[in-house]
Amino acid sequence: MDKAKKDVEAQGRRNFLKTTAVASAAFMIVPRHVLGGKGYLAPSDRLIVAGVGVGGKGDSDLRLISESGKADIAYLCDVDTRRAAESVKRFPKAKFYKDWREMFDKEHKNFDGVTVSTPDHNHAVQAMAAMQLGKHVYVQKPLAHDIFEARTLTAAAKKYKVVTQMGNQGASNDGPRQMKEWYDAGLIGDVHTVYAWTDRPVWPQGIPWSTNKAEVPAELDWDLWLGTAPYKDYVNKLVPFNWRGWWDYGTGALGDMGCHLLETPFSVLNLKYASEVEASVGSVYVDEFKRGYFPDSCPPSSHVTLKFPKTNKTIGDVTVHWMDGGIQPTRPEELMANEKFGDGGNGTLFIGTKGKMTSETYGRNPQLLPLSKTKDIKVPAKFARVTGGEGGHYAQWVEACIAGHGKKELSSPFEIAGPLTECLLMANLAIRAADIQGKNAEGKTIYPGRYKKLLWDNNAMKVTNFDEVNQFVKREYRKGWTLGV
Repeated sequence: MDKAKKDVEAQGRRNFLKTTAVASAAFMIVPRHVLGGKGYLAPSDRLIVAGVGVGGKGDSDLRLISESGKADIAYLCDVDTRRAAESVKRFPKAKFYKDWREMFDKEHKNFDGVTVSTPDHNHAVQAMAAMQLGKHVYVQKPLAHDIFEARTLTAAAKKYKVVTQMGNQGASNDGPRQMKEWYDAGLIGDVHTVYAWTDRPVWPQGIPWSTNKAEVPAELDWDLWLGTAPYKDYVNKLVPFNWRGWWDYGTGALGDMGCHLLETPFSVLNLKYASEVEASVGSVYVDEFKRGYFPDSCPPSSHVTLKFPKTNKTIGDVTVHWMDGGIQPTRPEELMANEKFGDGGNGTLFIGTKGKMTSETYGRNPQLLPLSKTKDIKVPAKFARVTGGEGGHYAQWVEACIAGHGKKELSSPFEIAGPLTECLLMANLAIRAADIQGKNAEGKTIYPGRYKKLLWDNNAMKVTNFDEVNQFVKREYRKGWTLGV
């Protein structure tokens, strides 16, 4: 082991112990035993993986990583043994833990990579602790819960020289590459406006927190599930899915679908960081005369407009519109009345000076408008395709981990995934600003953040014209939890 790697791992260990308050002796990474069998490869050609959050999406992540043929799932961790049951059955030789900190502390010598498929609010602390131990990481989208976390993880990936990938698997599809080739060939001219839309949420939003305290299921460690979030009593139906609509844990429709739908515009146009954002949000009524005020919950619908500075792919600034809750842009005039717009509920539309193009979720099924134009256009392929498309997103990470940092190209490493995640989290700043209350001179309740354009200082990571919303750029963790930086 060279001195630089020793230094990284030693520093990572110190930070990890500070983060989790789990005492242990100092360590160094040592070769680990790899089980043989059919298709056996030498240890240097296999990736040993530990999964954090292994129910639902976490189970499918591990399954697809395992199906790469070059990865062994050796450790499983989940706070809910009910949710973990399928993965435990699928990987019977894997050792199971409930607390990821205990797993990291006891087993850090024995695995190379970590998958993080937990709720949004715990992504950053888990991914950071893994990177500080010198582990490669695959983190579900969105990469983080707040902008500070996303920026910090992006810097950490570079600092610790580990292989990273975010779980927006559409980034590995052929579609985004096809659209880059069309755009670079000048088929639609210069893009100045992009629309992305989704039919999410399909979980409750714009509602009050339940006052009905429920008994915590015996299989669930509620305190560990809460992790960095403020303590609240357990309520029914929050897990395993409805947490997405609560700001303490989720990031709403943007967090769920933004990384899938906005990845293609980022890829095609080389977008990085937005300079300004504004939003309008839908509301619910507690009765026929009174709107509800539920600032802890994401709104039922929103329309967010972001402005991105010109890039090497555009002549000027680019305006990106995000719409959720079933809101969609006006159908392009080039699209026939009965032709599908996106995939129906979700899609992306590029508007250029010479034409338009669209795609579905994950960048699937790219089309030039009118649709008849697509089959007649032949543009040479110049971007390498990922074998298996979105399914190959996982194998791509495995191969890159085995090769080592900087040796293989990835579709969504943190240097790309970080700015993409920050974009949707910045959009959420504008959404949350709409719910900030104040009082005017007469003592009447007002909402000073509504109908306001937020101006963003990217270097300082702050909104410059409405300071009240900056509290959401970097949230306060519950006592006992820290990002370790």
